[in-house]
Amino acid sequence: MRPLILLVSALLLGCALPALAQTAATQPPIEQAMTADQFKAAGLDKLSADELANLNAWLNRTITTETTRAAKQAKEKVETENRGFFNFGSDEPIKSRIVGEFRGFEKGRSYTLENGQVWRQTDGASLAGVRATNPEVQIKPSMFGNAWYMRIGNYNTNAKVERVK
Repeated sequence: MRPLILLVSALLLGCALPALAQTAATQPPIEQAMTADQFKAAGLDKLSADELANLNAWLNRTITTETTRAAKQAKEKVETENRGFFNFGSDEPIKSRIVGEFRGFEKGRSYTLENGQVWRQTDGASLAGVRATNPEVQIKPSMFGNAWYMRIGNYNTNAKVERVK
Protein backbone atom coordinates (compact mmCIF):
# COMPACT_ATOMS: atom_id res chain seq x y z
CA MET A 1 0.00 0.00 0.00
CA ARG A 2 2.82 2.41 0.85
CA PRO A 3 4.36 2.28 -2.65
CA LEU A 4 0.96 3.20 -4.09
CA ILE A 5 0.70 6.21 -1.77
CA LEU A 6 4.24 7.26 -2.71
CA LEU A 7 3.47 6.92 -6.42
CA VAL A 8 0.33 9.03 -6.10
CA SER A 9 2.25 11.64 -4.09
CA ALA A 10 5.02 11.75 -6.68
CA LEU A 11 2.52 12.13 -9.51
CA LEU A 12 0.63 14.89 -7.72
CA LEU A 13 3.86 16.71 -6.96
CA GLY A 14 4.96 16.33 -10.58
CA CYS A 15 1.67 17.81 -11.78
CA ALA A 16 1.54 20.61 -9.21
CA LEU A 17 5.07 21.95 -9.64
CA PRO A 18 4.69 23.17 -13.26
CA ALA A 19 1.43 24.89 -12.30
CA LEU A 20 3.19 26.53 -9.36
CA ALA A 21 5.98 27.77 -11.63
CA GLN A 22 3.42 29.16 -14.08
CA THR A 23 1.56 30.93 -11.25
CA ALA A 24 4.80 32.47 -10.00
CA ALA A 25 5.52 33.84 -13.47
CA THR A 26 2.27 35.82 -13.42
CA GLN A 27 2.64 37.59 -10.08
CA PRO A 28 0.78 40.88 -9.79
CA PRO A 29 2.90 44.05 -9.77
CA ILE A 30 4.34 44.88 -6.37
CA GLU A 31 2.17 47.98 -6.06
CA GLN A 32 -0.90 45.69 -6.24
CA ALA A 33 0.54 43.02 -3.95
CA MET A 34 1.20 45.51 -1.13
CA THR A 35 -1.17 47.80 0.69
CA ALA A 36 -0.71 51.52 0.05
CA ASP A 37 0.80 51.91 3.53
CA GLN A 38 3.28 49.05 2.95
CA PHE A 39 4.20 50.45 -0.47
CA LYS A 40 4.88 53.91 1.03
CA ALA A 41 6.67 52.51 4.12
CA ALA A 42 9.08 50.63 1.83
CA GLY A 43 9.83 53.87 0.00
CA LEU A 44 8.59 52.47 -3.28
CA ASP A 45 6.32 55.45 -3.89
CA LYS A 46 9.50 57.47 -4.67
CA LEU A 47 10.29 55.32 -7.72
CA SER A 48 9.57 56.56 -11.21
CA ALA A 49 7.26 54.54 -13.46
CA ASP A 50 10.31 53.10 -15.29
CA GLU A 51 12.07 52.21 -12.02
CA LEU A 52 8.92 50.52 -10.73
CA ALA A 53 8.55 48.58 -14.01
CA ASN A 54 12.19 47.43 -13.75
CA LEU A 55 11.66 46.34 -10.13
CA ASN A 56 8.55 44.34 -11.09
CA ALA A 57 10.39 42.70 -14.01
CA TRP A 58 13.29 41.76 -11.71
CA LEU A 59 10.90 40.35 -9.08
CA ASN A 60 9.09 38.23 -11.67
CA ARG A 61 12.37 36.85 -13.07
CA THR A 62 13.60 36.07 -9.57
CA ILE A 63 10.35 34.40 -8.51
CA THR A 64 10.26 32.33 -11.72
CA THR A 65 13.92 31.29 -11.36
CA GLU A 66 13.59 30.36 -7.70
CA THR A 67 10.29 28.51 -8.22
CA THR A 68 11.80 26.51 -11.08
CA ARG A 69 14.87 25.69 -8.95
CA ALA A 70 12.70 24.63 -5.99
CA ALA A 71 10.51 22.49 -8.25
CA LYS A 72 13.57 20.73 -9.67
CA GLN A 73 14.97 20.09 -6.18
CA ALA A 74 11.62 18.74 -4.97
CA LYS A 75 11.37 16.40 -7.97
CA GLU A 76 14.92 15.12 -7.41
CA LYS A 77 14.19 14.56 -3.71
CA VAL A 78 11.02 12.58 -4.45
CA GLU A 79 12.86 10.45 -7.01
CA THR A 80 15.87 9.85 -4.74
CA GLU A 81 13.82 8.95 -1.67
CA ASN A 82 11.47 6.66 -3.59
CA ARG A 83 13.97 5.01 -5.90
CA GLY A 84 13.54 1.29 -5.63
CA PHE A 85 9.82 1.55 -5.00
CA PHE A 86 9.61 2.90 -8.55
CA ASN A 87 11.98 3.14 -11.48
CA PHE A 88 12.18 6.78 -12.53
CA GLY A 89 14.11 5.93 -15.68
CA SER A 90 17.65 5.96 -14.31
CA ASP A 91 19.79 2.90 -14.93
CA GLU A 92 22.34 3.99 -12.31
CA PRO A 93 22.71 1.41 -9.54
CA ILE A 94 21.90 2.18 -5.94
CA LYS A 95 25.22 1.81 -4.12
CA SER A 96 25.52 1.31 -0.39
CA ARG A 97 26.61 -1.29 2.16
CA ILE A 98 24.67 -3.92 4.04
CA VAL A 99 24.54 -3.12 7.75
CA GLY A 100 26.11 -5.92 9.76
CA GLU A 101 26.76 -9.45 8.61
CA PHE A 102 25.80 -10.77 5.20
CA ARG A 103 25.17 -14.55 5.29
CA GLY A 104 24.43 -15.24 1.65
CA PHE A 105 21.31 -14.91 -0.43
CA GLU A 106 18.08 -16.64 0.57
CA LYS A 107 14.53 -16.11 -0.65
CA GLY A 108 12.53 -13.99 1.79
CA ARG A 109 15.59 -12.62 3.59
CA SER A 110 15.68 -8.85 4.23
CA TYR A 111 18.78 -6.72 3.79
CA THR A 112 19.16 -3.36 5.54
CA LEU A 113 21.46 -0.87 3.84
CA GLU A 114 23.48 1.98 5.34
CA ASN A 115 21.35 4.46 3.38
CA GLY A 116 18.30 3.31 5.40
CA GLN A 117 16.67 1.29 2.63
CA VAL A 118 15.43 -2.23 3.34
CA TRP A 119 15.21 -4.77 0.53
CA ARG A 120 13.72 -8.29 0.55
CA GLN A 121 14.85 -11.08 -1.75
CA THR A 122 12.03 -12.40 -3.94
CA ASP A 123 13.75 -15.14 -5.93
CA GLY A 124 15.66 -18.28 -5.09
CA ALA A 125 19.14 -17.02 -5.96
CA SER A 126 21.80 -18.50 -3.72
CA LEU A 127 25.23 -17.40 -2.60
CA ALA A 128 25.99 -20.23 -0.17
CA GLY A 129 28.96 -20.11 2.15
CA VAL A 130 29.59 -16.39 1.70
CA ARG A 131 30.00 -14.41 4.91
CA ALA A 132 30.93 -10.72 5.01
CA THR A 133 30.56 -7.80 7.40
CA ASN A 134 29.18 -4.55 5.97
CA PRO A 135 29.80 -5.64 2.35
CA GLU A 136 29.35 -3.26 -0.57
CA VAL A 137 26.09 -3.72 -2.42
CA GLN A 138 24.76 -2.58 -5.78
CA ILE A 139 21.10 -2.72 -6.67
CA LYS A 140 20.31 -2.23 -10.35
CA PRO A 141 16.95 -1.79 -12.05
CA SER A 142 16.03 -4.24 -14.79
CA MET A 143 15.84 -3.08 -18.39
CA PHE A 144 12.04 -3.34 -18.37
CA GLY A 145 9.43 -3.04 -15.67
CA ASN A 146 10.11 -2.36 -12.02
CA ALA A 147 12.34 -5.32 -11.10
CA TRP A 148 15.56 -4.77 -9.14
CA TYR A 149 18.64 -6.98 -8.75
CA MET A 150 21.14 -6.97 -5.87
CA ARG A 151 24.81 -7.87 -6.19
CA ILE A 152 27.21 -8.17 -3.26
CA GLY A 153 30.82 -7.04 -3.62
CA ASN A 154 32.60 -8.73 -6.52
CA TYR A 155 30.37 -11.83 -6.60
CA ASN A 156 28.63 -12.36 -9.94
CA THR A 157 25.39 -13.74 -8.47
CA ASN A 158 22.40 -11.39 -8.63
CA ALA A 159 19.31 -11.77 -6.46
CA LYS A 160 15.96 -10.29 -7.42
CA VAL A 161 14.84 -7.96 -4.63
CA GLU A 162 12.01 -5.57 -3.81
CA ARG A 163 12.26 -2.48 -1.66
CA VAL A 164 10.16 -2.70 1.52
CA LYS A 165 11.34 0.44 3.32
